Amino acid sequence: MALKILVVDDDLGTRLSISDYLELSGYSVIMADDGQEALAIVEENNPDLIVTDIVMPRLNGYELVRRVRQKVEFRLLPVILLTARTKTQERILGYQSGCDLYLPKPFELEELAAAIRNLLERSQIIQSEYRFPHQENLETSITGKLRDSNHALSTQIHAPKLLSSLTTREQEVLELLTHGLSNADIGNQLHLSPRTVEKYVSSLLRKTLTSNRAELVRFAMKHGLVE
Repeated sequence: MALKILVVDDDLGTRLSISDYLELSGYSVIMADDGQEALAIVEENNPDLIVTDIVMPRLNGYELVRRVRQKVEFRLLPVILLTARTKTQERILGYQSGCDLYLPKPFELEELAAAIRNLLERSQIIQSEYRFPHQENLETSITGKLRDSNHALSTQIHAPKLLSSLTTREQEVLELLTHGLSNADIGNQLHLSPRTVEKYVSSLLRKTLTSNRAELVRFAMKHGLVE
């Protein structure tokens, strides 16, 4: 089944040009002309990625991303912001709202397609490690509760102790990791170099006894280390 991409832009020409190109690239495309309509589509159709403009009637792109990120099931949903606004503060606002990539207009459709491929590949890896096992765990939770009661009690005692052992900066990095951000993106938001971010990630992996980022994200969300 083709991956679904939601394209949101109040300019019909932009919507159509992006949609046509993506459909030719093998994606299934859903369109919306403002953020309010897009928010309803996200809940009904569960797209694999969102490409959205910022300046739109009723609900702008920043607010759309923020509202999408408020829903636990969409916290890892990749989002690309498209806009003619290129000032540094506006880009920072875009990343603070929770977007994965800020692409200034005008842009080449080929560049957009490459960015989409990259984000979808990363998203599929994370989902395979977290979302699907998490769904299976929910389906078997009734029988698992009795079997794992002792382990659950141990986890409840361990999680607060682990959370208190994390520094403020480690907690900030961990929170952004659950949004699927790269080292560079996290560095932009926290004003750190990618190398410094990697050191914090390594520390988080060590403290949680996890072996990779996907496992770390799954562990953090399972044990309530992030909101």
